[in-house]
Amino acid sequence: MPRPVTEPPAPEPDPAARNAGQDRTGRADRRLGVRLLVAVGAGAAAAVPFGLLLVLVEGAWPPLLRLDAGAARRLHEVALEHPGWTATLRFLSDWLWDPATLRIAVALLIGWLLYRRAWRLAAWAATTAIGGALIGVLVKVVVERARPSLQDPVAQAPGYSFPSGHAMTATTSCAVLLLVLLPLVPPRWRGLCWAAAGISVLGVGFTRIALGVHWFSDVIGGWLLGGAVVVLTGWAFEAWRSDAGRPRTEVSQGLEPELTDEEPEPPVHGTGAGRRDR
Repeated sequence: MPRPVTEPPAPEPDPAARNAGQDRTGRADRRLGVRLLVAVGAGAAAAVPFGLLLVLVEGAWPPLLRLDAGAARRLHEVALEHPGWTATLRFLSDWLWDPATLRIAVALLIGWLLYRRAWRLAAWAATTAIGGALIGVLVKVVVERARPSLQDPVAQAPGYSFPSGHAMTATTSCAVLLLVLLPLVPPRWRGLCWAAAGISVLGVGFTRIALGVHWFSDVIGGWLLGGAVVVLTGWAFEAWRSDAGRPRTEVSQGLEPELTDEEPEPPVHGTGAGRRDR
């Protein structure tokens, strides 16, 4: 009888190669933390002069004054004439697209990422959301722009006006939700996700102007500053992927396509967490 063919034992992993990979991941992790902090700081530094510049423009450039006042006046007239429409806008602004609602959604997402041991992606999401909120508060305090003052207001909001906190939170939150969850969505449905995020961001801005609690330029400022935060922190995360030897990704794929894997990220160097023994 022929002897049964036995497969040779699998070669043991090279300890030197494994240690080199761990060292590379550790260095990439340290750089990620620094880059995330630098990205938030750069966003804050860019927000302050931008806000001051816009205040100067708002006070001296007649076209912007006319645009802000004209948009507020016309939309306020529509709101007064159509109370049902106004009630819908209030529901969208105060509940569905309220900053608290969006932040809760992001917090739940971060908790799920931690459960999946996607530590770096969770750090990116938290840094983007918290950094965006802090920058928005900072610029409001520095600029101290008053909100629109309209006769028979249909809504009121406390605090300063520029930039719109609703618009900025919608931008950062929708970007976080979209860029994290895209890998889990079938490719044919991703366009729908982009459209939903875009409609939400634009819709938030429209409701704030239509309800008379923000100027048009407040909303534009919120969108721009929120977008800047996402771009800067996204750059920091992409730089970590490059340092860790991971392939570059297209925005259409999300920030971390490996999220569909059982183990989306390598273990955090020095903690022993992340990779499960098989």
